[in-house]
Amino acid sequence: MEFMRRKMKTIVFMNALVTVIWCASPRCNPEDEFLGRFCKEPEPEKPKCVDIMMNYCDDMSYTHTMFPNILGHRTREEAELGPEYLLLSVVHNLLNGECTPDIRMLGCSVLVPRCEKEKVLKPCRSTCEAVRKSCRHAFEGIEMAWPYFLDCDRFFVSDQEGCYDPLEGLRVTQEEDQASIDNSPEEPHTVIQFSYQSNTQMNSILKKTAAQCPEIATTYSIGRSVEGKDLLVIEFSNNPGVHELLEPEMKYIGNMHGNEVLGRQLLIYLTQYLCSEYLLGNQRIQSLINTTRIHILPSMNPDGYELAAAEVQGTNDPENEEAQNYYSWTLGRGNAQNIDLNRNFPDLTAVAYGRRRHRHFRSDHIPIPDAYWFDKVAPETYAVMKWIRSIPFVLSANFHGGELVVSYPYDLSKHPLEEKMFSPTPDEQVFKQIARTYADAHATMSGNNSERCGSFGSIGQDGIINGAKWYSFAGGMQDFNYLHTNCLEVTVELGCDKFPAEEELYTGWQDNKEALLTFMESVHRGIKGIVKDADGNGIKGARISVRGIRHDITTAENGDYWRMLTAGIHILTASAPGYTRAMKKIHLPARMQKAGRVDFVLQKAVVEPDIEEDYNIPSMGTYERFDPYNQI
Repeated sequence: MEFMRRKMKTIVFMNALVTVIWCASPRCNPEDEFLGRFCKEPEPEKPKCVDIMMNYCDDMSYTHTMFPNILGHRTREEAELGPEYLLLSVVHNLLNGECTPDIRMLGCSVLVPRCEKEKVLKPCRSTCEAVRKSCRHAFEGIEMAWPYFLDCDRFFVSDQEGCYDPLEGLRVTQEEDQASIDNSPEEPHTVIQFSYQSNTQMNSILKKTAAQCPEIATTYSIGRSVEGKDLLVIEFSNNPGVHELLEPEMKYIGNMHGNEVLGRQLLIYLTQYLCSEYLLGNQRIQSLINTTRIHILPSMNPDGYELAAAEVQGTNDPENEEAQNYYSWTLGRGNAQNIDLNRNFPDLTAVAYGRRRHRHFRSDHIPIPDAYWFDKVAPETYAVMKWIRSIPFVLSANFHGGELVVSYPYDLSKHPLEEKMFSPTPDEQVFKQIARTYADAHATMSGNNSERCGSFGSIGQDGIINGAKWYSFAGGMQDFNYLHTNCLEVTVELGCDKFPAEEELYTGWQDNKEALLTFMESVHRGIKGIVKDADGNGIKGARISVRGIRHDITTAENGDYWRMLTAGIHILTASAPGYTRAMKKIHLPARMQKAGRVDFVLQKAVVEPDIEEDYNIPSMGTYERFDPYNQI
């Protein structure tokens, strides 16, 4: 009986199971169609527009999205757990606030794409490319590749395919903010017009800037060009026109080659920025100007600029781009006498090489050979030489175009038959530190594109290069600064285009602004001090020597000095004719941002003839001998 009951239950269960299976939609197999069986696949549920509901994407200009998304995430949960969303959550801190919210909103446009009428809209490729162009350097700065999910070709579409701007909401907010600014009471603010100026307009801007900030700025002329144009300098200091004790002096020189114009423009913008930001209370700018004497010569070659500008304007034919490139590389490079100013300085590097095995030889304050004055000396070169000799400059940069790199001395190869030979100065490590200061603070200069502009072949991967290793030449300004004065100068090549279009000037300013400021601030690295006698009087012309570096610097009028050095332990010696030597051992910490104070007191001593001979190079004359035949 029990057996019969169990059998009946089994039969009932099997009937029910067969009924369920029979009533369910038949599952299709590949052979069904071949055997003529009828089956029907269940229709999948159609994706629908849903609320975004993702914290880091809740400020998009739209509110609905759809899954699967453009990256293939099937659900919101899957997207939130993915590495893409994780990157968006930390990108602000990762890039130190740079390029956000642009990067985040661009990422959200592929993670939670716009959904309208149950259809996904893809973001515009043009927006992606614009963000990538302006923000790629930020990722390179942290040695990180551009995110794969922001591949402009793969996940974004053209305007013709029907796309939307994922930054639309951001732009609306910016426009509203700008409107509120426009309607607010007028306050001082930095206004820079990113356009080219004639020489007259440039001088007007410099004088107007000095008049706007009379407490911290003044202008002065160091001479005139061949055609009589002023070589006008603007100076910034909390006491303009005066050298203050222990306050370092630095200079910027632009437009040495008349057709290399971006440096000229950057320095014009920099003068306006320094004045305006100081008045606005920018603490960084106020600190810089209150502790530094800054001299800016935007155009060393105004005659060459005028010629180059006229030629570029005359060839402004969009169908003749080749002609424009040719003119920008040639015309206006030299001055009105067609002299290349960066080949016109005394060739003291050859003198240094020839005398380096002399017992008492040092590579500093080398006198100008008399023979130099019998060649053609450009009035612009002459003016700058007198300027360099008259002010105790510590640091300098001169700006060129045609490449993207910072080059440092020596420019002349130490072997006459080698065109590209590494030729370091005794201050090689200091120069590398100075060059890296600018290159690393620049938006793209220290990137990994080793070919750069390709004008002279590979130039390395960190944006700096020894000048002679790049290409050798004599008579350069940066070698003259180093070998004739205390000043350490580097050459900054600002880009491939020597005469960029006006619409590129704003980008040039943004790329270089931080580097310009950081470089000026770096003049405060190393050591500074005063050399005095026993009565407390400053000793002018005393020498500060660093063991292991065969290059001395000398004290200024009141006995103060500045010596740029790298971190580490250094042994210093102070000496002067008629005084005993004094020696000190110092330690400079690696992250020291302000110059260490090292003073010396020298005692009177009997002058010995052999000591006196140390200060001059035989057959070269004295350092004070300048233009002895009144050639200029």
